[in-house]
Amino acid sequence: MSGETQFDVQEVSPSYWRVTFSNGEINLIDPDTIEQLAELITRIERAPELTVVVFRSADPDFFMAHYDMLADRSRVAAMKPAASGLHPYADNVYRLVRVPAVTVSEINGRTRGAGSEFALATDIRFAGPGAILGHFEVGVGSVPGGDPTGRLARMLGRGRALEILLGADDFPADLAERYGYVNRVLPDGELEDFVDGFARRIAGFDRTAVRETKSLVDAVTEPPVEEFGAALSAFFRTSGRPENAHRVERLLDAGLQKRDGAELDLGRRVGTPPGA
Repeated sequence: MSGETQFDVQEVSPSYWRVTFSNGEINLIDPDTIEQLAELITRIERAPELTVVVFRSADPDFFMAHYDMLADRSRVAAMKPAASGLHPYADNVYRLVRVPAVTVSEINGRTRGAGSEFALATDIRFAGPGAILGHFEVGVGSVPGGDPTGRLARMLGRGRALEILLGADDFPADLAERYGYVNRVLPDGELEDFVDGFARRIAGFDRTAVRETKSLVDAVTEPPVEEFGAALSAFFRTSGRPENAHRVERLLDAGLQKRDGAELDLGRRVGTPPGA
């Protein structure tokens, strides 16, 4: 594994961890993220007293922006399958859903594409009033790879899942809450304290009761392993095709992956016709 540590783990207590993500200018997900997240998930799985994990961002404007569209594709393609038989990216999402501990996303700022896939893989999502979620992949000619097709359809229903995925637009916090994309939106300045209080409450409960309750809910709500492999295979087949290069290039020219460019209103940018 190379690169700086992206996941800072604070062990608040044996039963409660707080994990803060930080990676570059806007918290992009890249090949290092895939490798480091795999190690973190293993660490969570092997922590016998752990009951709840909160995931948060060091950047108030970006929770996890999306996958780095300029990352080394060959490195990702060459990654060896995990024990599940899945590619490590799909395996991370699949395993994160199923860790025994309760996982909570504390979402400030923007999270789209792979960032949204990460948040959807956590059990509970709380957001600040400025949060923005979405899936823009179809707008650049790709199929989403981390199975938001399965997660969103189960959580929100078929119509709303298709609206999010095919519309490729931004969903501000209030609309995301109304759809069930996030559990609730907290007033400005209250998100961190609320999530910390919620996590401490769960951490104080009997660990066996928490874990077995979560397991029963998972048994009737979570996609099977085959869905994760199929989704990522579809992503690899569709992403990076030459006929869609102009879509990505136009976004990069408009400041994609920069703090002050297209990332601020990516949903609108994706849906703007060339030359408009």
